[in-house]
Parts: sequence; structure tokens; C-alpha cells
Amino acid sequence: MKNPVEHFGFDTRNYKFLFVGLAINVLGYVLMIGGGAENLNDFNANELFSTTRITISPMLIITGYVVILYSIMKRRSNSDDKVIENSKGEEVSFKHRKSK
Repeated sequence: MKNPVEHFGFDTRNYKFLFVGLAINVLGYVLMIGGGAENLNDFNANELFSTTRITISPMLIITGYVVILYSIMKRRSNSDDKVIENSKGEEVSFKHRKSK
């Protein structure tokens, strides 16, 4: 490791994917809750075993975990990094930011 500060792999893209994955997970868990009856003796099978709870919500939760895993495993692209030599002849690496 030439520059110990640059070894950390998370950048803004990774954080964006992480927060998108967390939002998908929260949405999946929110869709899974609900359907409670006011009277404990009432049983509504249509609410309890709805397609949203049984199929869509678990798929969203798994998708959220996959996106979170991708955000952790995604590496920074090498084309964004530049290596230059400073006045002492040492190599210095920095991330090139594109202007808008």
C-alpha cells in the first residue's frame, strides 16, 4: 500500500448503493407488517396470506440484501485514480473528479 488513506474502498457510489439497499429492505419489511384484527377471535386469511406479504415482500428484502452486498463488494474503478510524482519524486495518488 503506497498511500494508507486510499486503501478504504467506500466512496460516494458505494454509499448510494448501500442506502438504496437499505431503503428497499425497509420497504420490504413495511409491506410485510399489518393485517391485524381488532377482535382476537376474527381470522382473515385473505389479509394474512396476501400476495404482498407472501411473495413481493420477501423478494424485496432479498433484493435489498443483494444490493447491500454489491455496495460492499464493489471496487473503485482504476480510471478514476491518478498517480503523479511530487517534487520529492514520490508517487502520490488522488481521485480525479470530473467537473460538471
